[in-house]
Parts: sequence; structure tokens; C-alpha cells
Amino acid sequence: MRRRPRGDGNMPLLEHVLALRKVLVIAAYAVAIGTVLGWFFSDQTFAYLAYPVLRLKNITFITTTPMEPMLVKLKVSLLIGVALSLPVILWQIWSFVLPALKQNEKKYLYIIVPSSLLLFIGGAALCFFVILPMGIKVLLYAGGGMVQSTPFVTKTSYLGFLITFLGTFGLVFQLPIVLLILIRIGILSPRTLAKKRRWAVLIIIILAAVVSPTPDLFTQFLMAAPMYFLFEISIWLGYIVERKRTKALASQ
Repeated sequence: MRRRPRGDGNMPLLEHVLALRKVLVIAAYAVAIGTVLGWFFSDQTFAYLAYPVLRLKNITFITTTPMEPMLVKLKVSLLIGVALSLPVILWQIWSFVLPALKQNEKKYLYIIVPSSLLLFIGGAALCFFVILPMGIKVLLYAGGGMVQSTPFVTKTSYLGFLITFLGTFGLVFQLPIVLLILIRIGILSPRTLAKKRRWAVLIIIILAAVVSPTPDLFTQFLMAAPMYFLFEISIWLGYIVERKRTKALASQ
């Protein structure tokens, strides 16, 4: 893949816009191809994604408009398309965000992109298999009190809730990559992060409250706990990155 030359910070605005356009076009083509393929597996995929709701007692999916089944099928196909094209999307994003790599530093893209992909998948998997089943159960049955009721869930509302949940956790799990990049370029240091743990806890709690798809404290805690764990991992990996950066600077 062709890379923009070092000194990209001095590129004219038009070149930045054209580079961003190229990223968006390639990502869009990848998603479109994946969506076409996903159409053939959309019904089976939704049946699998709906399991956290179907496993609960007295919960029923309903359809409220004639177009809803077709819209759900399209949205599931698009979700599959994004999932299949995720490696391409992440490669394009990180290639655009990190344009000023030296020739001998391009190898870091081959570490950053797979790591970013694994973290995104890990965050989405943790959400779907652990947090989502508990969160849905709490949300659907909370506040029932003494009044008996039967929860009904539309396919559209559930799918929107699910996509927001999975996407949020996948993005939150990119925290170690971002912190390690900032350490690698010298903006942050692991010692600074370690000294600011109390502030980090406060920021993580606030961030979890802001980006959490639901306002309940239970979901926010389930999001904040992995974020702090990833923060601690970033500190220890940061020492390794900083040591390598110091050696590289000393050898120049």
C-alpha cells in the first residue's frame, strides 16, 4: 500500500481531504461487498443475535410495521458487511491516522491493525456473551414492581440496541492501542499514567456513563471495569514500548 511521505503535517488541506476521501471510498466498497454476501446469511445471523432475548421467559419479538422485517434483514446484512470488512476498515483508519511513519516504522501497522481487530472483536464478544444477557435481563424486568406485564420487543429496537452496545464496547477496547501510540511518539509516559491512576478511574467512570448505551449503573459498571483493566495493561505494555523507543533514539 502506498504511504504518504513523512512531513504530512505540512500537507495542504486539499490533500488531507483527498486522502480521507480515499479511505472512505475503499471502506465503503469493502462494506458494500460484505453486505451483499451478508444478505444470504442475514436470517440465520439475526436468529443467533436474538438468542439473549429468546432465552428469557415471557419475552416476545413483535413486528409493528409491514416494512420492519425487510429493514431488519437489510440492517443485519449491513452489520455482517461491516464485520467482514473490519480488517480493511481498520487498516484504512490507522493508515490515515498514522501517515508519517518512517520506512522502517511501517512494520508497526502490521502489529497495530491485527491488535486493534482482536481488541474490537474481544470487546464485542465480551459484550454479547457476558454483559448483554445480564443487561437485557435487568433492563426488561427492572421496575416491574407489583404490576404484572409482558415485555414485547420489536426487532428494530433490539437490533439498534445491539449494534450500539457491540460498537461501543469494540471502540472502548481500542484504549490500549491509543495509549501505546501516544507513549511511542512521546506524548505520554507509563510513569505518568501510573501516577494518575486516581484521575484515570474518575475519567473512566465519567466516560462509561457518557458512552454507555443505557443509563443504568449496572451497565456502566460492566463497561468501566474492563476499561480500567485495559488501562492497567497499557501501563505495563507502555514500559516495554518506552524502553524500545529509548533504544531507538539512542542508536540514531
